[in-house]
Amino acid sequence: MGKTIKLSDNVNPHFYKMWNTKKPYIIAKGGRGSFKSSVISLKLLTMMKKEIIQNHQANVVCIRENQSNLRDSVYRQIEMAMDWLDCRDEFQFKVNPLSIVHRRTGSAFYFYGANDPYKLKSNTVPNIIAVWYEEAANMRSPEVFDQSNPTFIRHKSDYVDDVKVFYSYNPPRNAYAWINEWIEQCYQNEDYFIDTSTYLDDELGFTTPQQLRLIENYKKNDEEYYRWLYLGEVVGLGTNIYNMKLFHATDNVPPEQIKKLVFSCDTGYEVSATAYLCLAITYDNEVCLLDTYYYDPTKHSQKKAPSDLAKDLHEFEERNMQKYRIDYVQRLADSATADFALDNEFQKQYGIYFEHAHKKRKDAMIGYVQNFLATGKFFYLNTESNQIFLDEHKKYRWDENTMHDDIPKPIKEHDHTCDCLQYAILENRFDLNLI
Repeated sequence: MGKTIKLSDNVNPHFYKMWNTKKPYIIAKGGRGSFKSSVISLKLLTMMKKEIIQNHQANVVCIRENQSNLRDSVYRQIEMAMDWLDCRDEFQFKVNPLSIVHRRTGSAFYFYGANDPYKLKSNTVPNIIAVWYEEAANMRSPEVFDQSNPTFIRHKSDYVDDVKVFYSYNPPRNAYAWINEWIEQCYQNEDYFIDTSTYLDDELGFTTPQQLRLIENYKKNDEEYYRWLYLGEVVGLGTNIYNMKLFHATDNVPPEQIKKLVFSCDTGYEVSATAYLCLAITYDNEVCLLDTYYYDPTKHSQKKAPSDLAKDLHEFEERNMQKYRIDYVQRLADSATADFALDNEFQKQYGIYFEHAHKKRKDAMIGYVQNFLATGKFFYLNTESNQIFLDEHKKYRWDENTMHDDIPKPIKEHDHTCDCLQYAILENRFDLNLI
């Protein structure tokens, strides 16, 4: 039968007003680790159970920006809420379609990706009591809400006064991101309850000592990044993309500390530079730039052929693998590199294949690097070959003409080593605890 939730044991006092509000639209924004999503999942489950007890069918729709992100986020949040309330056995967990269904009444949580707008607009699920847009800032635009909400509201359960619509998100640091402008309009609408929370609102001690130490480390290394990530402040972008104080020089990396070498390539071939980084990932999950290969064809009248570049890169690899006595390596390249002759030449000469980066939006890939830099765990050997890496990262800037756009873009010049680092961090983000 489950157990009755004791609000004071499961929900921080900060969220009491949000829990009890009568307003139909509820926005929970703020920093990472504030438990706002956990509170919403508990609230949705208790709303459903209230209807189930009365033998009413009650359905809840949960939405993320992409179908692929549902299982490990909002779906898991609902599962955890059921564990907290000891009612998991009352439900069936289905994969196709992704849903969690109450065995006796057929009440269900349905999970949709906003990347399929037709499915949202053509919703036929009846008896809806609530909708949840998790990570709402990742939606394409407020049109997702404008087009979907009327459909869900039209299928309201007869047993509730209104469909509760929840939005939860961490504010983007870009002041001109659409959701940062949208929220200002919501403040003027009396139908909206808006809550801002941070990890500092955790009075019940859900945040572990390890998490608190990690947060303090972010605060010490990059206070502006900390204010955005954990306090939920819209700090703005500036034009410089990286804080160069977070690139730490070192004189030596003992081979016994290295877990693996990562070789990351960005190829320009005849028209722009080819960069190849040798990075070490240590057993402490630190990343150190050991060496940089950089060839700029614009500075040479006689251009290197792909066969020449392949030979250079292979020698660069062999030299570093022998120096650090590491055989476990990862080779990364731009996902478009397969279209270039260098990739094919490398395979032809050495039978070696590159792993092509699963690229995301450019601002997202930059965000992973910024996140990692803020941990204080990025180092570089202060050598002549690595100076081009530092120079390019110092010059790496946002394009001012895109600063007012929802998705700002970096200036695409002198960015080859920047791309290499992004591929390396992106493809190792799980091992580096960036998810």
